Amino acid sequence: MLLSEQSYKKIDREVAKYPPDHKESAVMAALAIAQDEKGWLPPEVMQDVADYLGMPAIAVQEVATFYNMYNVKPVGKYKISVCTNLPCALSGGEHAGHYLQEKLGIGYRATSADGQFTLVEGECMGACADAPVMLVNNKRMCSLMSDSKIDELIDTLVEEAKK
Repeated sequence: MLLSEQSYKKIDREVAKYPPDHKESAVMAALAIAQDEKGWLPPEVMQDVADYLGMPAIAVQEVATFYNMYNVKPVGKYKISVCTNLPCALSGGEHAGHYLQEKLGIGYRATSADGQFTLVEGECMGACADAPVMLVNNKRMCSLMSDSKIDELIDTLVEEAKK
């Protein structure tokens, strides 16, 4: 058992939403719970989720590697996904991505030297009218991201990290 008792209880609540012979239907929620606890999904955690749900490990890995909200490699404390799909790109997303790369001193799919920030290209986040859009740790949507709003976001995250 690689996760905390609390995480397994959360997974059990997700499993209970499905028929007893379809525990594997909770795999996406189980992976999110595991990632929230561990920060990423190393192979042994994916194996543990597979064992817990009674499904093949390869099936869990397929889910974890298909969706970009799962981290199968270590990431910084704050993973910032910049929407790079066409509507965002045409509405300032490309500039916002370049601005963030310069501000953080890293490229896409890289983590800052202090381990605080990982920057990734993101797929459509469903908020095209609010472009450019970013997502922090798969949970916090940031819209209409101008240079000044990016500066404010990074300053806020740096302050949060100090706590």
